[in-house]
Amino acid sequence: MVRAEKISDGPIGVGTQFRAETVTRRGSAEMTIEITRYERPSRLESSTRVSNMDIEGVLTFDPVPEGTRMRCTWNVRSRAFLRLMGPIVSRADERQERTIWTNLKRVLEA
Repeated sequence: MVRAEKISDGPIGVGTQFRAETVTRRGSAEMTIEITRYERPSRLESSTRVSNMDIEGVLTFDPVPEGTRMRCTWNVRSRAFLRLMGPIVSRADERQERTIWTNLKRVLEA
């Protein structure tokens, strides 16, 4: 992700929207992210709209003796021709997600 900005008014909560841009080997993608459920500090759900797909995400945060365990689940629905390439796109996105979260963990633990 190379850019993210909050585009809705008020404090962060259900209905808050962000505009973001990511860059991958396939190019850049603009997206709108909306928080659909917010239970601080344990759960965050979002809906992301990209030109070629819709993504529903759930992040949970559980206390563990070592700190916090974060888990994420994503449901990706491709549109247009990407639907035909679903398995290939899914594997590439899983690798990208794994890289993002591994790097975040490394940064937070440093």
